[in-house]
Amino acid sequence: MGSLNNNGPRIFTSHHQAASCNRTQQIGAILLVAATFFFTRLFDQSFHTRIPSSFNHHLTPQSQSLVHVTDAGSLFWPQRGYGTYLSLKIYVYEEYEIDGLKELLRGREGKISADACVKGQWGTQVLSQMPYFRRSGGRDHVLVFPSGAGAHLFRSWATYINRSIILTPEGDRTDKRDTSAFNTWKDIIIPGNVEDGMTKRGASMVQPLPLSKRKYLANYLGRAQGKIGRLKLIELAKQYPDKLESPELKFSGPDKLGRMEYFQHLRNAKFCLAPRGESSWTLRFYESFFVECVPVILSDQAELPFQNVIDYTFFSIKWPSARIGPELLDYLESIPDEDVEKMIARGRQIRCLWVYAPETEFCSAMQGIMWELQRKVRQFHQSAETFWLHNRTIVNLNLVEFSSWKPPMHLP
Repeated sequence: MGSLNNNGPRIFTSHHQAASCNRTQQIGAILLVAATFFFTRLFDQSFHTRIPSSFNHHLTPQSQSLVHVTDAGSLFWPQRGYGTYLSLKIYVYEEYEIDGLKELLRGREGKISADACVKGQWGTQVLSQMPYFRRSGGRDHVLVFPSGAGAHLFRSWATYINRSIILTPEGDRTDKRDTSAFNTWKDIIIPGNVEDGMTKRGASMVQPLPLSKRKYLANYLGRAQGKIGRLKLIELAKQYPDKLESPELKFSGPDKLGRMEYFQHLRNAKFCLAPRGESSWTLRFYESFFVECVPVILSDQAELPFQNVIDYTFFSIKWPSARIGPELLDYLESIPDEDVEKMIARGRQIRCLWVYAPETEFCSAMQGIMWELQRKVRQFHQSAETFWLHNRTIVNLNLVEFSSWKPPMHLP
């Protein structure tokens, strides 16, 4: 959990050892806990780098203000994205710092049962013990919900963390009451985590194919999950097997498709189709960049990372999900290979922003996230529990100075 202010964001770290929980349950168990091994030091680097010469020929005056990567791999973050100078402090809570935090992170006695993952949580009590959380009402705290139902597993999210900054790849998860925890003015979309073997520098485990050697016009590699768009694509592949590949994927048993085989299929088409699943985002969108296949978004409500500095029209296509059918294949077939190659080349320039790389890499998902967080820094903090006096002293309802706020503290 993090705090964005002149003193730096505050963030939880998580060290789960919950072998008995599935992925969704683990996310439920950490609730408000940010898995933030990366937010532990002050980034104080200047990125005044030149725009790559390979980009100059297709940059318009408007796109000069977009993010760029140099030939050496350094990231150029434009002024419209709040500058090329990154200076941000983030505080990571220690597990012993707040009463109950260790249990929230690790479970009682270091063990978490499946039942404890989704009920019986004491996250609200832990939050309420944090003076900095109380001072800002959570406005300067950062929470990571990497997948699943996200913040909605915390039933009181609208009361306790509705002002906090949420990092998530999902932009439209709801509580089935038409209420979404994702808010475009404060929350940040983060890239999905692509297989390490595909994102590492040098030779990845599967190399892209030249366009001339790709067998299919497009492909869709995913389960139906009863979703209309996915069902349409699977049926379309049966009608046009020479144009669209959509094999029946096995995720268990002897016919299970391995990761290498998956990417070998993915690279065998010019266009990789990315329809919505349980939510609007799909990892396939990010994976397509590493096999150099043009992603086609078939998810009307999709939210994408770093939109303030990335123009996605340069290297991807978004097509109405209601118009999935032969018309889509006809359109894709009409695009000249020269244009496809240009889109692939542009996508190759920015795909480093999808990689959760070490700090030594100047262009990475973490660098992009840090810049987005820098935009959230607050000079001033307030909440329903904070008041201030003529000498700038911050006090609570009982006129106790902030520096003297000590746990245990009463629930608000």
